[in-house]
Amino acid sequence: MTHCVAAAENCVEMGLADEDCIIAALLHDCIEDTSLTYQDIAKQFGATVADLVEGVTKLTRVQYTSKEDEQMENMRKMLIAMAKDIRVIMIKIADRLHNMRTMQYQTPGKQRSKSLETMEIYAPIAHRLGMQKVKWELEDLSLLYLDPIGYKEITDSLEARMPMLEEFMKSVEAKIQSRLDDWSIGGQISSRIKHIYSIYRKMYSQNKQLNEIFDLCAFRVIVDNIADCYNVLGHVHDMFKPLPGRFKDYISTPKPNGYQSIHTTVIGSEGIPFEVQIRTWDMHQTAEYGVAAHWKYKSGTDGIKAGDEEKFAWVRRLLETQADSDAQDFFHDLKIDMFSDEVFVFTPQGDVINLPAGATPIDFAYGIHSAVGNHMVGAKVNGRIVPFERVLQNGDIVEVLTSKAAPGPSRDWMKIAKSGAARSKIKQWFKKEKRDENIVAGKSIFESELKQGGLTMAAVMDEELQPSILKKLAVASMDDLYASIGYGGMTATKAVNKIKDEIFKSQKLPPKTPVEKMAEKVEYQQKKAAQQGEKHAVHGVLVEGLDNCLVKFSRCCTPVPGDDIIGFITRGYGVSIHRTDCKNYLQSKNNPEDGGRWISVSWTDVPSERYVTTIRILARERSGFIMDIATVLNTLNAKVLSLNARDIDGVKSAAVVTLEVKTLADLDAIISRLKTVPGVSEITRAGD
Repeated sequence: MTHCVAAAENCVEMGLADEDCIIAALLHDCIEDTSLTYQDIAKQFGATVADLVEGVTKLTRVQYTSKEDEQMENMRKMLIAMAKDIRVIMIKIADRLHNMRTMQYQTPGKQRSKSLETMEIYAPIAHRLGMQKVKWELEDLSLLYLDPIGYKEITDSLEARMPMLEEFMKSVEAKIQSRLDDWSIGGQISSRIKHIYSIYRKMYSQNKQLNEIFDLCAFRVIVDNIADCYNVLGHVHDMFKPLPGRFKDYISTPKPNGYQSIHTTVIGSEGIPFEVQIRTWDMHQTAEYGVAAHWKYKSGTDGIKAGDEEKFAWVRRLLETQADSDAQDFFHDLKIDMFSDEVFVFTPQGDVINLPAGATPIDFAYGIHSAVGNHMVGAKVNGRIVPFERVLQNGDIVEVLTSKAAPGPSRDWMKIAKSGAARSKIKQWFKKEKRDENIVAGKSIFESELKQGGLTMAAVMDEELQPSILKKLAVASMDDLYASIGYGGMTATKAVNKIKDEIFKSQKLPPKTPVEKMAEKVEYQQKKAAQQGEKHAVHGVLVEGLDNCLVKFSRCCTPVPGDDIIGFITRGYGVSIHRTDCKNYLQSKNNPEDGGRWISVSWTDVPSERYVTTIRILARERSGFIMDIATVLNTLNAKVLSLNARDIDGVKSAAVVTLEVKTLADLDAIISRLKTVPGVSEITRAGD
């Protein structure tokens, strides 16, 4: 009951305060978790409430062949309901928000699986709907369980720097407010620290230190009209130096979710870069509440205003293009079409087309119309002929060259296209125009896959067995299966995996013992290893049992080649490498929740790159101390990334040096020389 009330309260906070929505939020688990039916709810509360509850309810009574199929159908069902009434997904997000706020009461396995699902699906949906506050909270809560050590590193660093940052933010706010008052511009100024997951992404994806994050501090100026937005921008650039390439005008070119604001990153006299966002009050409402800021419901009416339907046309387009997709393709395309970053390009007539980041002229052509893509023979970007593989950038002007005599799309386009919509339309063309070719090609691929699995076509074509095989594959005939494989609608591997159990049952083969299954698994892994050759190291680290795994070095202990190391599996965000004497590892290894996530890792024999590490130097306070430290480092040709020092009680000096080295031996040599500096009493590494 507490959860249901909390979900309803979240709906109110998100701006959905109409009666039907609140009732549906209170009842959202009834169909799934009780004996009540759709008809029961409709009878007492009306069809609208029943439709909302039904839209949120999982398909729990249907049996699926895999977890992926179940997840896909639940998501597809929710999107269909969402296309009819956007409140369905709003209630679901309110439900998930309370789940994440109370995730500490779940098992470690449930915490990780729900957090990964939230990060991959629900946070991006909140972003797509313009609900930034909810998105930030979902991401931060998910990160807490996906990579608790990385989360703690950032929060600890922020906590240590918070007094300085708060003082800095007050100073900047006062400067901007004073300028606005001088020019009689009415506005409200606020500031914040960037949310934790955003910092995490930049630190680990771009291998940056916390002090290298440009927009760690962000300021927001809200004014009365658009003209004042640009006036404030001029004043901000006059007061602070703007950083090149860090200006975005989302007022003239809004994001697909309706977000509008001016973003600029500047740097003040203190040398600290920070972001300033400038918007009107209407834009602020949209940025904070997204869909709910404009989607008003009234009792007794459908509440949809003219033009609102088009705001959610992307949901219907997504469902249309993915109607025939299997689970794997559906989720791959869902993440790209809904959740990836966008690029904004222009037609020669000046119309704006938004595409997923990494899109090519093929995506642009099919984004205009299927016929344009099918008849494309070339493309121009900014007036120059470019290859189809060209990655489009923000602001590009793209022109598609077409010909009625064009033979149609190439199968290679499937690999080049980034958006699921483009790939789906290419598949549809091959499905419609090349059925005979698809059947021949698909049958050959299917037979080859059967042989690799130790099966025969004779077993598949058995008259008694074929009806159950066709039902399992959800096709009307074997020709339909071959055609689907031929045009890429289904992979042969997936088809064989779905039917091999049926064939084994019909042949009445004895079930395999656990020993036989293990032997098969080992043999498969050996064959795979032989085909792939030696494992590939990433950043000089080999991870046990994984190849080409995403690797990041923890900032709590900054390991380098020569250190004994251990890996921590972060569930979806790679393996974090720690020293075996790291305090976080020593505290966590015996923790039942985290202990099973540590994995063996090792260095390659020959270091292939430089590694960032941090040392702390403690010495008696004296003039020239920092100069002596810098002189030693310069003499050793050490690559220093940062050198910070401070006095402690006027008696001692502490210096923190971040530098790059190739091996532990290099680091030891540097530490040995630094110990000879007069007054130095102690040198430690991060994590000691």
